[in-house]
Amino acid sequence: MKHLVAPSILSADFANLQRDIEMLNKSDADWIHVDIMDGVFVPNISFGFPVVKAVKQHALKPLDVHLMIVDPDRYLNEFKEAGANNISVHFEACIHLHRTIQKIKELGCRAGVAINPHTPIAQLSDIVEDIDLVCMMSVNPGFGGQKFIESTYRRIRELRLLAQDRNPNLLIEIDGGVNHQNSLSLLQAGANVLVAGNTVFGADDQMASIKQLKDVSITRKAV
Repeated sequence: MKHLVAPSILSADFANLQRDIEMLNKSDADWIHVDIMDGVFVPNISFGFPVVKAVKQHALKPLDVHLMIVDPDRYLNEFKEAGANNISVHFEACIHLHRTIQKIKELGCRAGVAINPHTPIAQLSDIVEDIDLVCMMSVNPGFGGQKFIESTYRRIRELRLLAQDRNPNLLIEIDGGVNHQNSLSLLQAGANVLVAGNTVFGADDQMASIKQLKDVSITRKAV
């Protein structure tokens, strides 16, 4: 399967959000990554339901909604109604994770679990068969533009090994510090979804930056 690219609108121009969504529609992006932050689970506040609904009105690509919030179960229906196609909840925020994943699937969404950099991959052992994707944080969540955490490569390989017999189609999504210098190494480690914020929206040619991420081939030798 060709890897997916999911630009994060946390790095978009909020004053021109419709313009940026329309750019993503025309680009080689596969998903539109939407970070939801509550100021409690992470030290930042981002979007709410009205913004997600507004994005959905203009988006032609699936919305990949990443809930960085406490007690996400309270809002699953609302995010589905707002337009989410994928919903990822944090392992660290869910008391009854199997129940939460089941609810996301009942809503007709792709179900994901996000994990912070300090959370052991082994913690996913009892849920890996039930999920569609893992959103692996490669920075400490809360802000865009942070430095990539190098241990992410090892964690990707560990997760791919865990899933290889039990969920070989698992999507491993890398969120944080993804750029043109590390994208090939991430794919070679076993990732297949790249979230990119500043790498896309900070580029002079945003569509070209997305295309460059999409055109990376794991058949090439890593540098």
